[in-house]
Order: sequence, then structure tokens, then C-alpha cells
Amino acid sequence: MTIQEGRNAKQPTSHSIGPGSHLATSTSTTNNTSRSNGVLSAFFGSLTAGASAARSASHHNHHQPSAEQQEPIPTPPQHQQPAIAVPVVEEAAAAAVAMVGVASDNNNQQPFRGERPLQNGCEDKWSWSKRDRSKEVWLSGANNRTVHFHPNWSKGTAGIRGTRVLNNGRYYWELSVSQRVFGTSMMFGIGTKKARLHVNAFTNLLGEDKNGWGLSHKGLLWHGGIARNYTKRFKENQATRIGILFDGVAGTLTYYKDDVCLGIAFRGLNEIREPLYPVVCSTAAKTEMVLTESRRDFVNLQDRCRAVIIKHIKTREKLDRLNLPYCITNYLAEALSDCTTPVTPLEQQLIDYYLF
Repeated sequence: MTIQEGRNAKQPTSHSIGPGSHLATSTSTTNNTSRSNGVLSAFFGSLTAGASAARSASHHNHHQPSAEQQEPIPTPPQHQQPAIAVPVVEEAAAAAVAMVGVASDNNNQQPFRGERPLQNGCEDKWSWSKRDRSKEVWLSGANNRTVHFHPNWSKGTAGIRGTRVLNNGRYYWELSVSQRVFGTSMMFGIGTKKARLHVNAFTNLLGEDKNGWGLSHKGLLWHGGIARNYTKRFKENQATRIGILFDGVAGTLTYYKDDVCLGIAFRGLNEIREPLYPVVCSTAAKTEMVLTESRRDFVNLQDRCRAVIIKHIKTREKLDRLNLPYCITNYLAEALSDCTTPVTPLEQQLIDYYLF
């Protein structure tokens, strides 16, 4: 007999798409076309030196008890500093210094000052992967942004990975979590492709090994199988909003909860060479998480120009009609994609094109 989390709860009211399912522009005005052409002219003028340099370079070179009976998640001994998390990067203890997660105490938690992070950046159009997920995860909503965990009942831990590759950039995303906050573990964070997305047991899945970095709803940070105190436990059966700021330049991961910054959780992420992705997971039945906001910072001025161009072009078909050079078309098309590749400066694309 399988023990279940939240068996008798109501079914989610939104329309869900089961595993293996697939979810399913207007003519530009004359003014939009003029603005697009003006931006394109300025954009291409700024690229002349980069393209010349690139051409020059080319020649130069189990049974589960009820919630009340569950064993407590290990917490640090009282004599340790609970505000310091030391997640392990490699299995060897000697490598622990390569990754140090710092958790803020409550005195350092601050409300937003004005706008949310990266509001001067641009919208990032990633979504949840239909392929990289547990069979106990269903997707629905616009652009697959709504995740339903264990839509019938729970007999393990289910996770799903986002399509966005995070390395080297700065990204912020927010999750609206339904009131069904309970169970062994609901987790939010990042992971590599090696991080497991399903296990037939109630566990803290994200951060069980060196391939994940996660925050559980019990206020604990997990990495390398080690838990450290970070913030207060979330209130059960109460909806909440979680924000996550990934800074690939500084190598940090910071969490926000209901407009309060909880402080830096993990450091050293700029040393990770494998692709990193957003990840969420849950043991609780019929829980729902919605990706309500996703933004990224601009890499450079060209990236900002590209965002303006794409705002007017909007579709790949219209982009192809411009008959631009292959490298520039590819660079612009990246902004129309599902974010499965890192944001790459145009200069690097030009160099790759001419050298390889």
C-alpha cells in the first residue's frame, strides 16, 4: 500500500495537459516599419568594426509515514552558525571551498526598494520543458508556464526543468505558488541536466547531490546532500510568491519571498561549467506553480538594440524577409527562440562564423 501526500484534496481547476501532450500576427503598420528600419540602420552601423575585426581574425588564425510521523530534516548543531551554508561542489570534502552559500539572517531581509530586479532589462521568454520533467508533472496555460504536481495523488517527488540556460547572464524569475504548501518538500532553484527530476520517495530532490541548488518550503538550503538554515518555514496552506535572481557574473543565487529579499543563498556559481537551468519540484499532491515573470539583463548595447528590433519584427517570417547576413539573422533570431542556448554577443557569432 502506497502512502500518499494530499490524497483527498480537490483537483486543480485549471485545464491540464498530460504527459506527452503538446499545447498549441498581425501586419506591421507603416510607422512600425519606419521605426524598425531606423533602428536597423543604427544597429548595422555599430557592427561594421566588429565584422571587420572578425574577418581579419579569420585569416590570422518506498514506504512513507504521514506528515506528522516523518523524520525531521537534519539541521545544523546548535553550536554552528546557522546563517552560513556551505554546500559541497565535489564529493570530496577538500573541494567544499569551491562553493560557499551564504544565507542571510532575518535582520538582513529587506523589502524591495522600488522596482523588482532587472526591470531595466528585457522580458525573457523561456518556459517549462515538456521533455525534461517527471511523469507526475502536467503543464497548462500560456506558453506552458503553469506546472501541476501529482494531479491525482502523490507517491514520490516530481520535478521539472526550465528551458533557459542561465550561465554567464543575469536572470530574474518569479513563481506564484498555490495555497497547497505542505508535505515533505517543495523546492525552488537551479540544477544541471544531471539533476534527477523524479524519485519514488518523499525527499529533498533539488540539492540531493552536487547537481542542484535549492530552497525548500521549510526554509532550508540544499546542495551536495547538505541542508543549512536560511529563512523561516513557509506558512502551510497559504499562497506565496517566490522570486529568484541568478547572477552568472558574480556567481550568486538570491531568493525573494513576497517582495522581501532573503539575501544571497549560494556563491561560486560562475565556476560551474555545465549548463544550469531553473528547476522546481514537489512532493505534495495537486500543488501548482505558475511562472508569472521572467526577465534578463542586457549583455551589451547590441543586445539592447536587438530587443528593440525584435519588439517591432516579432516573428521569424518577418525577420527572414529582411534578407540580412546569416550571422545577423541568427543573432536576432535568438531573441525569438525558447531560450535553450545562452545569450551570445554578436561579435562571438561573427568570429565563429568566419573562423569555423
